[in-house]
Amino acid sequence: MFYRQIFLLTIIFCIATISFSQEREKAEFGKPSERDFSLKVYEKDSTAAAVVLNEQGYYYFDAVGDNIKLIKDVYRKIKVFDASRFKFGSIDIPLFYTEEESEKVKRYNAWIYNGKTKNKINSDAVFLTSVPEIGKVFRMVFPNVKDGSIIEYTYRVESPFLFNFDGWEFQGVLPKIYSEFIFKIPIAFQFNNVLYGNQSLYLNKSEVVDDCLQTTYNTQILRCPMTLYAMRDIPAFQEEDYMLSSRNYISRVEFEPEELITSMGWSRSKKFTKKWKDVDKMVKKGEIGKQLNKKGYFKKRLPDSILSKTDKLEKAKAVYSFIQNHYTWDGSYYSSETQVKDAFDLKKGSVPEINLSLINALEAAGLDAKLMLLSTRQNGLPTEHYPVMTKFNYTVAVLKIENKTYLLDATNKQAPFGIIPFQALNIQGRVMDFKKGSYWLPIEPFKQNIHYSNAQITANTNGNFEGDVSQASYGYIGLRKRNTIDEESLQEYIKTNQSDKAGIEIQNYQVEEVNEIEKPLKESYIITIEPELVGDKVILYPFFNKTYISENPFKMKERSYPMDFGYPFTNTYLVSVDLGDIYEIEQLPKSRTIKLPSEDGECSVTYVSEDNKINIRFNMKLNAYRFPTDAYQSLKEFFGTMIRILQEEPITLKKI
Repeated sequence: MFYRQIFLLTIIFCIATISFSQEREKAEFGKPSERDFSLKVYEKDSTAAAVVLNEQGYYYFDAVGDNIKLIKDVYRKIKVFDASRFKFGSIDIPLFYTEEESEKVKRYNAWIYNGKTKNKINSDAVFLTSVPEIGKVFRMVFPNVKDGSIIEYTYRVESPFLFNFDGWEFQGVLPKIYSEFIFKIPIAFQFNNVLYGNQSLYLNKSEVVDDCLQTTYNTQILRCPMTLYAMRDIPAFQEEDYMLSSRNYISRVEFEPEELITSMGWSRSKKFTKKWKDVDKMVKKGEIGKQLNKKGYFKKRLPDSILSKTDKLEKAKAVYSFIQNHYTWDGSYYSSETQVKDAFDLKKGSVPEINLSLINALEAAGLDAKLMLLSTRQNGLPTEHYPVMTKFNYTVAVLKIENKTYLLDATNKQAPFGIIPFQALNIQGRVMDFKKGSYWLPIEPFKQNIHYSNAQITANTNGNFEGDVSQASYGYIGLRKRNTIDEESLQEYIKTNQSDKAGIEIQNYQVEEVNEIEKPLKESYIITIEPELVGDKVILYPFFNKTYISENPFKMKERSYPMDFGYPFTNTYLVSVDLGDIYEIEQLPKSRTIKLPSEDGECSVTYVSEDNKINIRFNMKLNAYRFPTDAYQSLKEFFGTMIRILQEEPITLKKI
């Protein structure tokens, strides 16, 4: 049960760091300064909706009862300038947990200041909840946030997971005036700490202290190094289109454990080694290993029509479809107790429950399936050199058939065989092979992601053009549309796509193969186009239907971070225009081809006129889907030219 305890920041931080330099910017909890109240805008970023005035973290190990715990004390004070754009009216504190143990918030205190009015956050605004991709969080909600409000809070996390010394983010989506992190680690606990990002430290101090750690069963007080890192005037991190998680790039310090030894005469002795072979044993003997040992249970539940199939790929697809249709995903990435039998009976489960069931069912059918641990795109890249299990937040199945590897995820009922969710496309994952040892496997996306459109229009005597448009969407493009239909309903999807644009009328919008997920999603409609008139000229833009990419995603002068589209894709648009005896061609745009370096992509358009008909073929293919920062200008020019072809290059006609 959570309880509150008011405590001053100066007690938490200053006692622990009394001999550190006076260059530190200190803050006393509950006493915002006159400068804090008078600040109307942050001069170094006048567009910011708010600024972090001061934040401090203090991580250390301490004895709690008979056990050693990792303690994380945090303080933060924020000034709000524009409440309408401020997105942090609630604060989520992630809590790592397993079936046996969980981190807990043991102390918290929070206030909001509006001028001279000071309000404490009530207990009903503080609660435990669950967030997709994160799991369990402790949430504090600040009511009545206004322009000029000051938000201030402290909290303490008590963790039984001594390895989960997850670090400190100096940079975030808000600019910060001052951010400080202090950590104190006994010598017996071996961590590597690594600084990331391009912001420089303002302070980097370290000293050896005497009062490091003492337990009930050991009167010896251990000495250990204590380190202070601080940064000042930290700019907000700016998200850019088509990038992986900001956690891969922001300025922060992270800790990678090598070894934690707590066998010092205390009641509970542990040796925590960070090698994959040890993790493999732990996972195999733990709850996941137990839940992967249910092949007999699933063999009894798979229909004979599936088990009797002789073609391995057909059998695998049948098993995948069976699990996919049997379960409904409950929206959670974790479960407090992963139980595949219970989930099967309920026909509902978390990501691991569904995909562990899939692995069991595949193996029950005599197929080679294993578990892959991965980190989602927004969760950041997993640490490669050390098995830091907190970096993983997602599971999929890895299936091998005749030297070909398939990644499978049965949580999405719209996903075809071999297509895992977009958020899981994050470089590589760890395959848990309990016989030969776990290994890293690149996460390769499904390759055939195609948006195809064929339009045939004819000039009408009233001056308009009328005709039919048919479209087909494959792979991730089709999956995205099916997900939208599932979320909004087919009627809403049609209504949205049938909305008339200026000069364009769409009727009889049809969607086919919605539930046949192994087939492309097909769409068709009747279109009427009213061309533009400029004097005696008739202006017709040939790419009138909705294109897959409608604007250049790269508009900034420079790019700071690598680009990641997730998967390769192809767009093909065929347009046939029959001018009849109503119009004749005065000018066609130029046919041309543009290419990215190293065959990474190509875009071409051709215009052919014959017998008063115009046939147009546009084809854009992006072969690569990950690009380094120095490829930005090439991509910017490539997409810019493509958008000009699609939107700014009309056919000029005149009446006969």
